[in-house]
Amino acid sequence: MRRGLASGIVTALIAASLAGSAFWFIGERKEQAQAEVARERQAETPAKVAVEDGQTIVKLDAAAQERGGIAVARVEAAPYRSERRAYAVVLDAKGLNELAGAYAGAKAQRQAAQAKIEATRTAFERAKSLYKDQQNVSAAQLQSAEAAFHADEAALAAADMQARSYAATARQEWGPAIGDALISGAPAASRLIEREDLLVQVTLPPGRAIAKPPQSAVVQAPQGGRVALSYVSPATRTDPRIQGMSFFYVVSGQSGLLPGMNLVALLPEDAVQQGELVPDTAVVRWQGKDWVYVRTSAESFTRHVIDGEVPAPAGGYVVGNLPGDAEIVTEGAQVLLSEELRPQLQGGDDD
Repeated sequence: MRRGLASGIVTALIAASLAGSAFWFIGERKEQAQAEVARERQAETPAKVAVEDGQTIVKLDAAAQERGGIAVARVEAAPYRSERRAYAVVLDAKGLNELAGAYAGAKAQRQAAQAKIEATRTAFERAKSLYKDQQNVSAAQLQSAEAAFHADEAALAAADMQARSYAATARQEWGPAIGDALISGAPAASRLIEREDLLVQVTLPPGRAIAKPPQSAVVQAPQGGRVALSYVSPATRTDPRIQGMSFFYVVSGQSGLLPGMNLVALLPEDAVQQGELVPDTAVVRWQGKDWVYVRTSAESFTRHVIDGEVPAPAGGYVVGNLPGDAEIVTEGAQVLLSEELRPQLQGGDDD
């Protein structure tokens, strides 16, 4: 009985092995057939990417364009003001606050010394007059009044020097505009101290210069969008990391910016230039740059890099490096990018 049971088990194992071999053979033949069909289809499909005069061209016939949702439109002319990129950092007003407190204390001491010297001067003048005319005060009393006057005179000079020292420090550290506002107690300084406004230092790249800084500029906020800046004065020091020309701007404390933030600033140029309007849907991102596809014929498209730093008021960008009569892909640009990169990806797989 045991011998019969063992024989049955062996038979079952052989049957299972044969069945597995059959399934493997069928699967292998199916994969080979699919690969053959794919090769045949690839051979039947004309190349969609070509290089002409060093420029890559993506070719899609009308049917392929329709399947890919390709839409094309002629660019619209749009005037724009070019912008100069710079670096910006939101400064902490702690030093300005401390300096304002120190100057206020020195000013109070000077006022107290001024009030005190008025009294001692009067006492000294009176004692001097009495001693000279009527001899109603002794020489010791006159000398005491004179000493008190000179002591208060020295105290006033010291208090005045201290106040002037803080005033000079304010101008040296923060420039005449902010320094004078701090000394006079103007609202501009109070707004910075109370953080109703924030001070932003804008620094040009090394070796760049600007004859006259614009009265208004913008920074690109971390949360997206742009935040307006208002010019204050030339900065009294440069950013040590950049070593370029620097300027002070102010921004609203309600802007969402915080002290210590490092940002990109955009300073508008004076000249107004003519550009072209590019919608958001036309732009694709590749290798850290913004691109659009320009139609060169009914079935041909080429990729062109654009400068996406000037946003249009109603959305999209205003660029200055496209022909005025160019037709760009406004829908389906990502499809063209995929088609353009397909040979590279397939080549990578083969490797």
